[in-house]
Amino acid sequence: MCPIEPEEQREIFSGKVFDVVEEGFRLEPDGAMIRREFLRHPGAVAIAALNEEQEILLISQYRHPAGMRMWEIPAGLLDVVGEAPVDAARRELREEADLTAARWDTLLEFQNTPGASNEATRIFLARGIDPVPEAERFTREEEEAQIITRWVPIEEAATAVLGSRLHSPSAVNAILAVWAGLRRDFADLRPAEAAWPAHPGFREDDAA
Repeated sequence: MCPIEPEEQREIFSGKVFDVVEEGFRLEPDGAMIRREFLRHPGAVAIAALNEEQEILLISQYRHPAGMRMWEIPAGLLDVVGEAPVDAARRELREEADLTAARWDTLLEFQNTPGASNEATRIFLARGIDPVPEAERFTREEEEAQIITRWVPIEEAATAVLGSRLHSPSAVNAILAVWAGLRRDFADLRPAEAAWPAHPGFREDDAA
């Protein structure tokens, strides 16, 4: 994967979660300069937690831009410097769902809105689920303080996706991938530490 290096870059806005930048680039060395504005995002991880009854964990929380509560899967930003994606996923599962997992695999990856943002998301499959002892649980704040958790049979979750009753992209992708993966005995899983060249921050590591 060889991304085109920008010849120009300026920051338009700097925010808590993402920045807005403008970059100028050429598709050909002698081609015209193209300028695009987009969200520069640290990327994210999400967790498809699957228990022994083949139920997937869904969480409900309020999403202000959408103006509604949404059923999602545990997820979070890659905003800790030096933290490996799988370690971020372990942290988010503990913080948002009070759970740990013994086995971690890479389920899938996707680009959220490639025409408007460089945000890349990796979804991990987490199995061997155990609760975090109550004394060690994370104190959730703001929207996360009202998180509701529910274990949903994967067939029921897939039916909800196909019936347009779930709208979170991470949840939709994860549910359909788990639903299909179970039929293939998860033959396509990759290691939790697999290279991630589609994420702007990990391309260098992959090339090395």
